[in-house]
Amino acid sequence: MCGRYADPREEEIIDAFGVQIVNGHKEPSLNVAPTDVVSIVVDPLRDDGPLMRELWLARWGLVPSWTKTIDRRSLLINARSETITVKPSFRSAAGHRRAIVPATGYYEWALQPNGKKVPYFLHSVDDSVLGFAGLYEWWRVPEGTTISGAKDGWLCSTTIITRPATDALGHIHDRMPVVVPTDLIDAWLNPTITSRAQVDDLLAAMPDPELTV
Repeated sequence: MCGRYADPREEEIIDAFGVQIVNGHKEPSLNVAPTDVVSIVVDPLRDDGPLMRELWLARWGLVPSWTKTIDRRSLLINARSETITVKPSFRSAAGHRRAIVPATGYYEWALQPNGKKVPYFLHSVDDSVLGFAGLYEWWRVPEGTTISGAKDGWLCSTTIITRPATDALGHIHDRMPVVVPTDLIDAWLNPTITSRAQVDDLLAAMPDPELTV
C-alpha cells in the first residue's frame, strides 16, 4: 500500500505533466499523510473548448459520492488495481474521474527481526517525478459541516491505485503504487475512455516502475 509519500514542488509538477491551468497551490511536503490536501493532475471534460491539463487540490482519502458521513476509520487512501472497475466505491471514478498524483517517492515500513519497524523511501532511479495512478471523486458537504479541503460546499477527494509489488520491492511490502509511464499519461487522463475493459487494459499495460530504495 501507500500510506505516506513525498510530493514535488508545483513547478516540477507543471513541467513533468504539461499542466496548463493551476487551480490551487500548496507547499511540497516530505511526509504527506491521509486527509492532507494534495496535488492531483486531471484532464476534465470542458463545455467551453478542448481538454486542458489542470492541477487541482484534493483531500487524500476518497469519499464516494453516496457516502453519508466521513469516517476516518474507513478512509479510502488506496484502491486495488485488480478491483477498481467493479468495486462500488471506485468503479464510477475509474471510468470518469482518473487522475495522476505527483510524488517524488513513497514510504514503507519493514518489520525487523527485533520487532522494530524501519522506514524505507522508494523513489525513481534518476529522482524524476513519479505519477501515481489515482482516482478522484466529488462529495457534497452537508450544511453546517466543516471539512478540511472543501470549497463552495463540495469536497474533492482522491485515492492512489496500488498493485502487487515487484520481486525487488516485495520484501518491503507486498503492494506498491501504480506508476503511470510517460507514454500512457495522456490515455490514463483521457476522460473519453470510460469502459471498464479499456481501463483494465490501461492498467495491465503499465510496466513495473524502476524504483530504488
